[in-house]
Amino acid sequence: MERSVSVMNRRSWPEITVEILEVTLRPANKMAIMYRANLNFERFNNYFYDLVKKGFIAEFNGSEGKYKITDRGRTLLDVLRKAEDLLFSEDY
Repeated sequence: MERSVSVMNRRSWPEITVEILEVTLRPANKMAIMYRANLNFERFNNYFYDLVKKGFIAEFNGSEGKYKITDRGRTLLDVLRKAEDLLFSEDY
């Protein structure tokens, strides 16, 4: 689902979390995750380390410095996508 984000509209926690989790569907280093999620360093660190601490993202086995979504993270991503569909769906 495409969302347009203007400078005036700040993204919500669920939107940013979905973007970070989607980037980590493939192993990526922190810098790549930060750029692909379009976050500044401070905001990225706040979100990223919270997601790591809660077990949604983990360092990818055998690849130092690269991170990937965990099974727990996939569950969160699915829940957030479903919630987004419910919130923005015109069918009810």
